[in-house]
Amino acid sequence: MEKRRLGKTGYMSSIVTFGGAALWLVSQAEANAGIEMAIQHGINHIDVAPQYGQAEMRLGPWLERHRAGIFLACKTMERTKIKAWESIKQSLKTLRVDHFDLFQFHGVDDLETLDRVLGHGGALEAVLEAKQQGLIRFIGITGHRPKIIIEAMNRFDFDTVLFPLNRGMAAHPKDSNDFNTLLQVAHKHDVGTIAIKAVAKSHWDQPMHMYKTWYVPFEEQSDIDKSLWYTLSQDITTAALPGDLRLWPMVIDAAERFSPMNAQEQVEAISEVKRYACLFPLE
Repeated sequence: MEKRRLGKTGYMSSIVTFGGAALWLVSQAEANAGIEMAIQHGINHIDVAPQYGQAEMRLGPWLERHRAGIFLACKTMERTKIKAWESIKQSLKTLRVDHFDLFQFHGVDDLETLDRVLGHGGALEAVLEAKQQGLIRFIGITGHRPKIIIEAMNRFDFDTVLFPLNRGMAAHPKDSNDFNTLLQVAHKHDVGTIAIKAVAKSHWDQPMHMYKTWYVPFEEQSDIDKSLWYTLSQDITTAALPGDLRLWPMVIDAAERFSPMNAQEQVEAISEVKRYACLFPLE
């Protein structure tokens, strides 16, 4: 599997990342099979969060034995120094590891939250202390609003950013989902870029969901190919695997056959999804 440099971290990340959300509510046997699948195909970057149900608990037994060679990224939704420290310690314990390669402020989608995280007594103070103690190597931020992520990069020297990027957003461009400007700023600061929701198609319009993703995913190989290839053609570092293990074989297959789309191929891929409402019309 192709690898790309994760910005100033210098790490060569596989172009798809192990998305821990897929372990939200699975058995240990199912989790083990998913982990083995990912590792066998050269995936070397794991992203997880305490908000992902049982994911940390399911990953812990494997990480305890195989920590070396894996770029481990975790997150926190806590916004204060005290609570963020508690989150860091608990995730280290649950995952059975002694450090994180990347620790991210999770779901920062408005300026008020950004102010709390970066301000006096905010979560950043805990993360910086943890970094000084060798518990964290790099610092990142995640969110769904490009303007907030851009503002975050202007205020602090983040190592990575994580955000949605898919052809559906390109089919319905607006200021609130302008990933192009975000990418320009990230590249200017040599910030690693992690995309999510690459194979998202639309919102669920029925109470019964076929997949464990909160969005309707593409589920045909040809559609997954075009979706992932579009996202990977935007000069990002890596794209997170979707939140349902059943989709992983197709997405991994697409990643292993990836070659950058040319301009016309991208136009065609975007045109095909204009009939679907955009998942991220955030204002």
